[in-house]
Amino acid sequence: MAKFWNFFFFQVGWFACVLGATHQQVFWAVSGTLAYIAFQIWRSPDPRQEISLLAKVLIYGIVTDTLIMHLGFVDFGESWPSPYLSPLWMWALWLLVGSTLNQSLSWLRGRPILGAFLGVICGPISYEAGIRMGAGAWGSGGQFMGFILVGLVWAIALPLFYYWDRTPIERVLLKNT
Repeated sequence: MAKFWNFFFFQVGWFACVLGATHQQVFWAVSGTLAYIAFQIWRSPDPRQEISLLAKVLIYGIVTDTLIMHLGFVDFGESWPSPYLSPLWMWALWLLVGSTLNQSLSWLRGRPILGAFLGVICGPISYEAGIRMGAGAWGSGGQFMGFILVGLVWAIALPLFYYWDRTPIERVLLKNT
């Protein structure tokens, strides 16, 4: 049941952040997402390890989204907290992804090829959905190349996140029952 709720709150958080960005009203969406992340950390069997994984996921997300933005492939529109970095609501989305690794996406553990395959497909689709909802736009670099770059970022991301996470599979299975 924990996996279902993790998936459910991931979807709620994703829609809240994207719709918040669309309407330039991200405060409550980001606040709610961060409250959920704090709850996830609190209920984790190893909060230090969970925080470490989330920090790595967040840094990866900030660096890659900022790079994609500065290369001109995605325009997030929102520039807070800095015009030189990807926006705060995108940071919240990366934390949400990190919260799924030992929950609703735990079945990807030990399957890096499948993780890369899902990343290369689902990453660009997620960005496209957010863009179609009005949270951003494909930049001057073009949609096709933007899709490829986002797909590459996500093909690397999921296997890398599981490599960084050292949570024993037995603990993940116990936590999700």
